Order: sequence, then structure tokens, then C-alpha cells
Amino acid sequence: MLFKYNGIDSSGKKISSKIEAFSIEDAKAKLKVKKIIFNKLHEEKKSTFLSYDFRKKSNIKASALSEISRDLSIYLNSGIPLVSAIKLINEQYKNDKKMNTFFESISIFLDEGKNFYSALDLQKSIKLPEFYKQSIKISENGGLLKVVLAELATFLKEQERVKKQMITAMAYPSFILLVSLFVVGFMLSFIVPKITAIFTQYDQALPKITTLVILLGNFFSNNYQILFFGLISFIILFIYLFEKSKNFHFFVDSFLLKLPFLGKLVELSELSRFSYMNSILIRSGVPIVQSFNLGTNIIKNSVIKKVFLEASAKVVEGKRLSEALNSSEIYKVDSSFIHAIAIGEETSELSKILSNLTELYNENSKDRIAIFLALLEPAFMLFIGSIIGFIVIAMLLPIFSMNLG
Repeated sequence: MLFKYNGIDSSGKKISSKIEAFSIEDAKAKLKVKKIIFNKLHEEKKSTFLSYDFRKKSNIKASALSEISRDLSIYLNSGIPLVSAIKLINEQYKNDKKMNTFFESISIFLDEGKNFYSALDLQKSIKLPEFYKQSIKISENGGLLKVVLAELATFLKEQERVKKQMITAMAYPSFILLVSLFVVGFMLSFIVPKITAIFTQYDQALPKITTLVILLGNFFSNNYQILFFGLISFIILFIYLFEKSKNFHFFVDSFLLKLPFLGKLVELSELSRFSYMNSILIRSGVPIVQSFNLGTNIIKNSVIKKVFLEASAKVVEGKRLSEALNSSEIYKVDSSFIHAIAIGEETSELSKILSNLTELYNENSKDRIAIFLALLEPAFMLFIGSIIGFIVIAMLLPIFSMNLG
């Protein structure tokens, strides 16, 4: 449980923060250990609305987690104990209440004798990726914490770089699409009805495409508010179902994989992430079976994740990963990936093979993304231009026929 408190610390400075404890008595004991004299101490209550808890763990950016992992690795390599390293990093987040609570909770759990993984798992402030916590757990048991933290820092930094690259690249096409849709909606809702008023003065049959555009214009003009709120409601419902319904999530992910070009891009991205994570873990001394189980936690697409979860279960039973993936009936993973895994298993060079696959898939993904974005912008322009051209022609045809008459 989280407890809020106000008080004075050992240096006489006023302090207001949160502390994790199992009970209020436990919270008081922990504050006493920290030499904090509290004025107020109470449990942070859950906010409920329609039985929904809004007091969730906060997400942490991959870039921030990368920096924390890097700093921890440096401190540990310098011979600084983990507890002291956590307190040193906490100094950088004095003005961030969430992060401050996060580090304080970890420090308290470590002081109580718990290991780093347990401290990360027990804290209630920040939501950490499952693969990250499991990597910490295994590396602690194997005495490889410093090495794995450095590798995780590099991995998280690379993931954040790719994400920013995609967002930046998609910004302009998305802006073009949004503005174009606004223009089309404006024309149908306001321009077309005004031009239609001219045609009603003449007793003349209108072309079919003009009639169609007029009907669409009237529909948008009379229902644009309903359409707008309907679109917003659809987006909210889609996001809710995607997060809460496993079947819906699986259906959407399956649909994405079936899309031409984009489906292959999604698959390459997931295989690259799986390869990179496993190359790190195997190179750090993590057993292959545990490495494969951890690697599945980093996969986001639920279809591919299910394939690897089932394959990992078969590996535990003694089967090779390449054979398990090849026999999957859920989704056929790229055959070149399976072949490369088989070579790695035969030669006992799986870590090196996975590292090479990561580089290969990263380069392949970059090329595909570049092509995709290069085609996306003109495709949007052509699509929207065709719609606007259709509306203009539909409005001009009756005018031409009136002039000819």
C-alpha cells in the first residue's frame, strides 16, 4: 500500500512524499528508520469511477529506463553497492514525485534485505516491462547484474530511437491526411449545400454523380456533429477493447499481419526484438530455455507472441526452437529466421546468429519503412485529390449542361 506523509527530514527540511508499506504501523516504522518526523500520514485511497481504479502505476519512458540502467551499471562497475547506487540516482529525481517514490520504495525494500528483482516487483509506483524485471531476476541469480544492465540500457535506447524515428516520419503524412479530410468534410458540409441551392432554381435533371454528392453533402451537413462524436466514441471503444479483450487484441494483430507490406514489417520488427533480447541473455550466461521464455515477454504482437510461447514450452520439453516454430499452426514465421536458428542450434553459436539476425532485420526494417513512408505521402495525396476532384466534377457537370442548354 502507498501512504502519503508530510513531515521534516533529518536535516530539518520540510518534506512531502509517499512511502510503501504493508500497514500504517509499518509505514511509521519505515519513516522512523529514515529519521523523518511526520505531521500527517495516511493511506493513498483508490479513486473509483464506475468501479474503475484510476490510481494506476505510471509508465516509464524507455529513454528514462535506459538512463537509469546505464547509471546503475556504471555505479556497480565502480564498486558502489546497489543500495547506495539507487540513492545516488534518486538525487537526480528530487523534483519528480513519482520517480522519487519509486526509488525510495526500492531503497526501503533493499534495506529490508530483499533482492533487486523483488524490490522492483513489489514497488507500486512505476510499471516496468516484464522482460526487464525478469532479466534483472536471472542476472542477479547468475551474478551478471552489471553486464545485463548495460545491455538493457543499449537495447532500450535503440528501441526509443526507432520509435521516435517512426513518429517523426509519420508526422507529415498524418498532418496531410488530417487537413485533407477536414477539407473534404468542409466541402461536403458547407460548400456543396450552397451550390446545390443554385440547381434547385432550374427544373433540370441532375447527373447521377451530382445527385450522389448532393445526398452526401446533405448527410454530412445535417449529421456532422453525430459523425464527429461517433468517430470519437469508436476510437475510445477500439482502444478499450484492444487493451481489455484478449480476443479482440488477437484479431487486430492477426489482421495486421495479413496486410500486404505492413504485415511483413510488423513481423520483422518483432523477430528483431526477440533476436536482440535473446542474444543479450545467452551472451550473459542465461540458460537458453530461460532466455527463450524471457524473449517472448518483449514481443508485442499477440499472434507472434503466442507462437513463441508455445514454441518455448516445447523447448522446455526438449524440442529444438527451430522445430517448434516450423511446426506451429498459428502463424508461419519467416522461414529464413527458422533456418538461421537451426544453424545456431547445430553449431552452438546461437547468440552470434541471433545478433546477426538482429542487424539484418533492423536494416531490412529501415529499408521497408523508408519505402513505406515514401509511398504513403503520394498515396494520401492521390486518394484525397481524387475525392476532391470527384466533388468538383460533380458540381461542374450541371453548370456545363445549363450553359449548353
